[in-house]
Amino acid sequence: MYARASNRAAHDALWALIRDGLRARGVSACDQLDYDTDHMDGWARPDLVLGQICNLPYRALFKTKVTVIGAADYGVAGCPPGYYRSVFVVRNDCTATTPQDMATLRFAFSEPLSQSGFGAPQLWAQAHGFQFQCIPKTGSHQSSIAAVAEGRADIAAIDAHTWRIEQAENPQTAELKMIGHTDVTPGMSFITRRAQDPVPYFDAIAAAIAALTVQDASTLGLKGIIALPQTAYDLPFPPKQAAAPL
Repeated sequence: MYARASNRAAHDALWALIRDGLRARGVSACDQLDYDTDHMDGWARPDLVLGQICNLPYRALFKTKVTVIGAADYGVAGCPPGYYRSVFVVRNDCTATTPQDMATLRFAFSEPLSQSGFGAPQLWAQAHGFQFQCIPKTGSHQSSIAAVAEGRADIAAIDAHTWRIEQAENPQTAELKMIGHTDVTPGMSFITRRAQDPVPYFDAIAAAIAALTVQDASTLGLKGIIALPQTAYDLPFPPKQAAAPL
């Protein structure tokens, strides 16, 4: 889910280790990662070997169609291992000090099936007595950052791990500041096709992460894989999006 040009080599190295570990455990695995198939299509494939899924599409569409192996741990500050949260960001000249101050303004979200970009912030808002008013979906966290930085939106919620990557690579993040966090939820989780024994997959992934070079581990920010109880994924669905003010 975090693949991009700058970390592709590190992801390829991780996959090579996972692939060899799976084969050693009697699980067939393709030679290379597939960077071209849309993630929704990939999760739905009956021959899926390994994918990484967001909590919201998992519980909305794929809960009975895939096998959860474990949650990726990216060492997100303020979160238990295997969990993550989003940061609320606004422009540097914004006078708001909390997300509640932005309740009636324009909220940029990546897509309605994004836990970090839509589900978690809308549930956070609901718990605080309001609902963010959304501009049309931006399509990605990077585009949501651009929407706020360029004045087309006033606030966005960005996956905390993505925010770390963007801060290192995207100059527009310098125009934004953080004013809060969503609640923590399970992080991006490794999955395979349905009705599989997750143990050999879990063991292969754990061994592969441990075997990464220092450089590749640093590039990916991946600390380990955590087996979470199924109940951790049983979260309420966010309210339907509200229209942004004209």
